[in-house]
Amino acid sequence: MRLRERPLRRVRSVYKEREIYLQEDGTGRSGNFRGIFRVDFMGSGGCIPVTPGEHGAMTAPLSIRDFSLFHGFLDRSAQESMVADLRAALEVAPLVQPVTPRGRPMSVRMSAAGRFGWITDRKGYRYSETHPDGQPWPPIPDSVRAVWDAVVPDARPPECCLINWYGEGARMGLHQDRDEADFDQPVVSISLGDDGLFRMGNVERGGKTESVWLRSGDVVVMGGAARLRHHGVDRIRFGSSTLLPKGGRINLTLRVVS
Repeated sequence: MRLRERPLRRVRSVYKEREIYLQEDGTGRSGNFRGIFRVDFMGSGGCIPVTPGEHGAMTAPLSIRDFSLFHGFLDRSAQESMVADLRAALEVAPLVQPVTPRGRPMSVRMSAAGRFGWITDRKGYRYSETHPDGQPWPPIPDSVRAVWDAVVPDARPPECCLINWYGEGARMGLHQDRDEADFDQPVVSISLGDDGLFRMGNVERGGKTESVWLRSGDVVVMGGAARLRHHGVDRIRFGSSTLLPKGGRINLTLRVVS
């Protein structure tokens, strides 16, 4: 594997960033990993290369702002099996379009699996043991739970798997996951379908951020220093993946709630 870095012009303003383009190119032509990382312009810009996993094999994570990215953790077969498991779960707990406490519809559609689901409506943001329609959430699929066990084996069992579906034009603003009781427990994110531009910020709101394109099969662990960092999805590349026949992106986030 060869890692190639092309630094851009250094900027003076502390409110700006520079971009580093990384490309893995095992053949000398086009590689299977490309990312855009926005880094502190006073920093070194160093990153750890990641080799895509084979059949879910563990690989060294890429560390960006204390977030751990396992690129290509799930191969195509594992992704297809997981999507089938999720379709079964969504038969029990259909996707809904949530609204914020101020009554603004969100651009993503949501559901969940596990003991708890995360919901939002005029009453506020909160975890609930029932779907907005009143029924209990379905159990977390074994295929999803297996990812948690592999990447965070010392963590407590997850109690919630939030299922977010991003259609064309959907996004998720910068936010913190802080409705949980124990911040020592990590959050694990699984990407399926179209590419999503994942932005990572700071514990406090504002300041410089870093972004990376997440592809189908990527897994991100938000633990330790990254646990309360702001993060979000700026946009998706609609139609960039063939995993979901009608396009779109599924993001799963596994959490310990209590």
